[in-house]
Amino acid sequence: MPLSLEEYATWLDQRDDLYWPAPPKVEPAKAKPHLRRLRDIRIITFNTYGTLLAIRDGELHLVHPNAFVMDTALDKTIQEFKMWQYMSRKPGKPSEYMLQIYRQILDELQMRPAGQERYPEVRVNEVWERIVKRLLKKEYPIDTEFYGSLNRFAECVAYFFHRSLQGVGPEPGALQTLRTLRQWGYTLGIIGDGQVFTRLQLLRALRRQGKLGCLEELFDPELIAISAEVGARRPSETLFRRVLSRVAERGLNPTNVLHVGCDVERDIAPAKRLRMRTALYAGDRAALRASRGQLEDKSMRPDLLLSELPQLALCLKDAAPNRLS
Repeated sequence: MPLSLEEYATWLDQRDDLYWPAPPKVEPAKAKPHLRRLRDIRIITFNTYGTLLAIRDGELHLVHPNAFVMDTALDKTIQEFKMWQYMSRKPGKPSEYMLQIYRQILDELQMRPAGQERYPEVRVNEVWERIVKRLLKKEYPIDTEFYGSLNRFAECVAYFFHRSLQGVGPEPGALQTLRTLRQWGYTLGIIGDGQVFTRLQLLRALRRQGKLGCLEELFDPELIAISAEVGARRPSETLFRRVLSRVAERGLNPTNVLHVGCDVERDIAPAKRLRMRTALYAGDRAALRASRGQLEDKSMRPDLLLSELPQLALCLKDAAPNRLS
């Protein structure tokens, strides 16, 4: 029976021959919190990386800006999946040639027509699937009993590569805050950038802060919009509209939704344009993207500025659905 992606990740944990980038040490930005009581909020959505998930460098990279880090991750991936002997032999390191292939396919997918979508997203597992298809022409073997189909195999490769590229962990107080809000009757969702492995990364990260069976214990599945699944990345309104359409079906308005993110331009601005309430999370200096000018601009100014995630509960405690019923 082929392993699921979660089972594959657990299998990797059991090995003692692999070394991964450590999760980043989260340091808050020097920002004075702006907290106040919010009323009429029924749904709270969160950005992923930099808001719930701490990630080295502050954001998810498909191509790491540090050449050494990128080279190391590609080299580990080539060795792990025994790809080198099925690649075209060219002068130089295997990772250098793989980088050429990876960038070429990534560029092709990024240039693919996306209709009227201004910010299309690429699925990184599709990049690896196309790479593997090239290797298959040279009779590259895939252990289908272990990995499953080509698509499932590509997902495992994508997970391994990105786990080798950037360390991730939970933002401080994330699980406690999410559980408190759920207990008070708020419905939780996700609007953010992510890939095929993002849900798994989030689940595994939150489990470091306490017991958690699945993400559905916290988040409403209908209110999750992740860029690789939707085909659009922040600041595209497509992500936000996907969730707001479900909100409308429940008889609620955008003003009943609070969106929490770490980037003024990509989180706060599109949410405000759609009349959502907003909170800027400044508890992770590496992920925070905000300038004084943006915060002084009424079209971008958030309703709340959080220096810690648990502060969110303080602002919503008095008007919690379970406390009003």
